[in-house]
Amino acid sequence: MNTFLHGKQEEMLKLIEQLVNIDSGSYHKEGIDKVGSILKEKYEELGFIVEVKEEKEFGNNLVIQHKDAKNPKIILVAHMDTVFPKGTVAERPFRIEGDRAYGPGVVDMKSSHVELLYALKALQQAGIKSYENVQVILNSDEEIGSKTSRAIIEKNSKGKEYALIMEPARKDGSLVSSRRGGGRYTLIVKGKAAHSGIEPQNGRSAIEELAHKIIQLHSLTDHEKGISVNVGLIEGGSSVNTVSPSAVAHVDIRISEMAQAQFLKDKIEQICATSEVSGTKITLEGNISRPPMEKNEQTKSLLHVIEEVGKEIGIKVFDTATGGGSDASFTSATGVATVDGLGPVGGNAHSENEYLEIPTLTERTLLLAKTIQRLSE
Repeated sequence: MNTFLHGKQEEMLKLIEQLVNIDSGSYHKEGIDKVGSILKEKYEELGFIVEVKEEKEFGNNLVIQHKDAKNPKIILVAHMDTVFPKGTVAERPFRIEGDRAYGPGVVDMKSSHVELLYALKALQQAGIKSYENVQVILNSDEEIGSKTSRAIIEKNSKGKEYALIMEPARKDGSLVSSRRGGGRYTLIVKGKAAHSGIEPQNGRSAIEELAHKIIQLHSLTDHEKGISVNVGLIEGGSSVNTVSPSAVAHVDIRISEMAQAQFLKDKIEQICATSEVSGTKITLEGNISRPPMEKNEQTKSLLHVIEEVGKEIGIKVFDTATGGGSDASFTSATGVATVDGLGPVGGNAHSENEYLEIPTLTERTLLLAKTIQRLSE
């Protein structure tokens, strides 16, 4: 397989270039579906059946498995959307400089799609039928919380033994063994306007009330336990000389363990149940929507397998935790052994300097193919 993949590197880079040079931001359905149609054709050439889950507003999601597959035990998840708006490709299309490739979504995660496809090609070329033991989910909206695809991922995770998530490896090459979960809340405070010079006593300041709430919410943060509560955006008031009639706070929540979700939910609701400033009213919206990916015994066992495969092919495999979310949280929460970061190595995702380390493309493809083979034995 190694020789086969090294001989395909230029071909793989050409496909990456084709995919990168298609704008496929989360809200650009046409672009995402174009990426999906290219990948659909590639999978069908390998004998895979592609079920298209049609979406009206967002890109279509794809569920893929080989025509000879019977109850596959491995689920692989890769997202087709990027964070970049339409027109980004025209400004900075795919390019190669030295050992790095650049472009919008090049490592997060257009290269992962090519890695996954060629890992299955390599297994087929070697006559190893492990490709029949996988189900692939290509989803369209991971960057905005997997609004349409979460249910598809959770449904298809049931009955699986392993989940391999194709987010890129970290800059240092490490896989991801745990991710923080979290969610978003919005606090809407209504007060009463009054002239701050003529009759301030008749006003009820929504901003003052919101200030109390921000301090109370931030006090819930516990970095040692992996809990973070951050009011990252506030709005309020109508003019500098008016007692504020309204104010809004947008809150980001991060948790490391599922048990923390209910604790935080209860505390936030308790804080917002009463007003510190008499005459103000608080409305709370939102929830903790993404479960954490916890490094449990199942994950440790799966990591051990990947480490052993890495030793065989000369790749040192190590893992790390990260605060960012991914679809790994959904597979992990269903009880499936999950490891993330199985894509190639790169960095600066979501920025204009996003890059792929080209030498890692074929070696990570080999690692993925061999891991699928080992998990299928």
